[in-house]
Amino acid sequence: MEKIGDIVIRIQGQKGNMNLSPDNYDIREIISTLETVEALLFPNQKKERPVISYALEEGSVKHVFKTSMQAVLGFTAILGQINENNSIDFLELKSAQAIEAIQNSAYQKNYSFEISTSVSEGVLLKVDSNSRFLKTETVWADAEFYFYGTLTNAGGKSNPNIHLDTPEYGSLTISTQKEVLRNKEENMLYKKFGARVAGKQNSETGEFDKSSLELLELFDFEPKFDEEYLLSKIKKAKSNWSGVDKTKWLKDLRGGYDA
Repeated sequence: MEKIGDIVIRIQGQKGNMNLSPDNYDIREIISTLETVEALLFPNQKKERPVISYALEEGSVKHVFKTSMQAVLGFTAILGQINENNSIDFLELKSAQAIEAIQNSAYQKNYSFEISTSVSEGVLLKVDSNSRFLKTETVWADAEFYFYGTLTNAGGKSNPNIHLDTPEYGSLTISTQKEVLRNKEENMLYKKFGARVAGKQNSETGEFDKSSLELLELFDFEPKFDEEYLLSKIKKAKSNWSGVDKTKWLKDLRGGYDA
């Protein structure tokens, strides 16, 4: 049987003139905490993640999560790194956004969050109105991407989108226009496609924001090795380079720097 560990988030504060407790803790706050913890534990892995069980306890409000010990160990290490660096800049986007959600809740409601685990001694991370666990502002530039994978879902009444299951990034949700889906006469589901997509990309890390993806073009994709095409390109390249002094070209490219 897989070993299980605990993650505890204790929240202290006031609701009007009353101390915070499970009796006056709103269900929307519970839902927000559940989503936050899932994003922290498994930012890019939801399909095959281990089970996370949950209990709400007194004291003032205690969220108790139980999941695999391996996940708890990794989470403990991440919290320790956040505390040591007093920064969340090193986190993946979804994890950083989850910590920012806790920090913003502390600011707006004057709550104090204490996060601990079953493998730690005492509180690993405290977030309150005096802390500042916010991601340093980075430049998110407009960019285009090409993704390849299997289309597993398409549609939506008010926010149409497609779900493209890719080998590199898992399932991507890409917003689109209804006309794009309407004009596709054939059944698209479970077929391989390439997608040209617009989105936001971090100019420092190269990471893209999965929530910003918009479909520009969807095209059939049947990966195969075309030897004849490759040889034609090699032949064309040889003729283009026939009159070029390759040594001089490389020297000019290096700018006089000899590596």
